[in-house]
Amino acid sequence: PSSYRDSLSAVTTDQKMATPSVPYIGSRIVLISKSEIRYEGTLGSVDTAASTVKLHQVRSFGTEDRKTEGVIPASSQIYEYIIFRGADIKDLHVCESTASQPAAATSVTSAAPEQAPEALPP
Repeated sequence: PSSYRDSLSAVTTDQKMATPSVPYIGSRIVLISKSEIRYEGTLGSVDTAASTVKLHQVRSFGTEDRKTEGVIPASSQIYEYIIFRGADIKDLHVCESTASQPAAATSVTSAAPEQAPEALPP
């Protein structure tokens, strides 16, 4: 596909975004976008002011068997990080927590305010 329908930003260099008090930083996260694309990565930060979640070492598993208008295939590319807008997140859960956090099945559904979209390159 020429572009993902998600409004998110993928980059190859790290930006500093401090989130020292957010639980589960460093935990393995599974995120489903509103476009039904599954992403897995390590939670890097949560910016509550900007309503964004930053995952590091992110892989896209595409739409898999979820019902969508079009099929987005999985990708073998690993992004250094992706910043997801809260408004574009359908589901987010911790699949593997850091040693300091319990590995409970934590799930968050987002209803954050919309922001200007940024596109992920193909």
